[in-house]
Amino acid sequence: MKNYILSLLSLLILSCNATDGWKNTDGSIVKNEEMRLATGDKLTSTREYKNFIMQGKALTEKDAEATLLFHTDGTSGYEVIFRNGAIDGTRKSGSLTAVRNLYRSLAQDSCWFDFQIAVRGKNIAISINGTDVVCYTEPVKPYRTAEYSQRLISSGNIMLIGKSGTTKFRDLHITPLADDARNENDTLPAIDEQSDAIIRLQQSNFPVIDYHVHLKGGLTKEMAHAMSMNYGINYGVAPNAGEGGVGRMLANDKEVYEYYEEVKPLPFLCGVQGEGRRWTSTFSQEALGIFDYLFTDAMTIKDHKNRNSRIYRAEEVHYDGLSKEEYMDIIVEQTVKILTNEPADIFANPTYIPDEMNVDYDNFWTDARINKVLDVLERHSIALEINPRYKIPGLKIISMAKERGLKFTFGTNNVDANFGKLEYCIEAIEKCGITAEDIWFPSMSIRRTRPVVIYNKE
Repeated sequence: MKNYILSLLSLLILSCNATDGWKNTDGSIVKNEEMRLATGDKLTSTREYKNFIMQGKALTEKDAEATLLFHTDGTSGYEVIFRNGAIDGTRKSGSLTAVRNLYRSLAQDSCWFDFQIAVRGKNIAISINGTDVVCYTEPVKPYRTAEYSQRLISSGNIMLIGKSGTTKFRDLHITPLADDARNENDTLPAIDEQSDAIIRLQQSNFPVIDYHVHLKGGLTKEMAHAMSMNYGINYGVAPNAGEGGVGRMLANDKEVYEYYEEVKPLPFLCGVQGEGRRWTSTFSQEALGIFDYLFTDAMTIKDHKNRNSRIYRAEEVHYDGLSKEEYMDIIVEQTVKILTNEPADIFANPTYIPDEMNVDYDNFWTDARINKVLDVLERHSIALEINPRYKIPGLKIISMAKERGLKFTFGTNNVDANFGKLEYCIEAIEKCGITAEDIWFPSMSIRRTRPVVIYNKE
């Protein structure tokens, strides 16, 4: 009982220490009511904090951005972003800048949304509208570039800064926590950042997004959510839509809408993979239009006898007297037809060929064949996926695509929960000179302006 009373008194004292005002740049005190931050405005807490929970509401006007610094003296400390809008490559609300950058916001412009920032020991947890978007544990030896060398856990003030447009805050409340406070829900180990490639991309503000993650093989949305936060990789989670694939398969518009409502509240980009060659006639454009992006591949083709052939299954690859060179020409012809007529934003599993032929991948993918595929990607502004699972396209093809100015996405196409951390994509970045400017985002989609031509309907 004595310990309980002491704990209760301690909590009451800490709560009473919560700030009830903010200091303006001119030294005046702004009461903790609705506050309007225009470009260049700065408000600083009237006391310093180490461990704390900060809760409140924010509202961003169109194209507005504000940031919150904590453990700061005005230049040091971690930074949290408040910015909403389209998935266009800008960092979104909840981002822990240069450490855990987020590219899809769970909030909307012109609408009040809840946020919480909690610092307990080495753990930083951020939520938007009640959903965790960051759970980062600073390791013993964090990796920081010179630019971000002061983004470290310490103690200090909290500062709100207007970056552009107008952002509003209200109902702000900061509760100090004991110096030994810990996040009991933080069950994931800290990443060894000295050997981690992802934190290096985050520090260079390179958008780290895996657009091609499937909830299958034991990977649940809860697991994907935790892995995404732990690794620092934004996931684009996508079901298959159509027929003939593996894993969760959407069959009609009703299932599309049900799935979307299931994943919409989570901090994933929301995509869908067209499966088979009849998906464009199975679903309405309105239903498919609710997703952030669409993608498909050429792993299911119509062969020379008009048979539906899943070329990733040896038993469905029929040469019937054709040479492998002739069969390769069919694959290229079908790829061009698929990408011309189907409303895909991204060409996934690109340049895949049957296992029996893949041993001669570089010989089959001649410059002439490569250019036929790159021509159609360029013509329809379709992004080229760099796929770690199959390590395709080859680095030569990636370099040729970059020379043309094509855009890229990273996409694993996992079969289970053990699908790595974009290792082949990182190799492509290093060897082919891929930069942040080469990455595709859903705001670049032109699929809604493209007519859908249904072919091979039988």
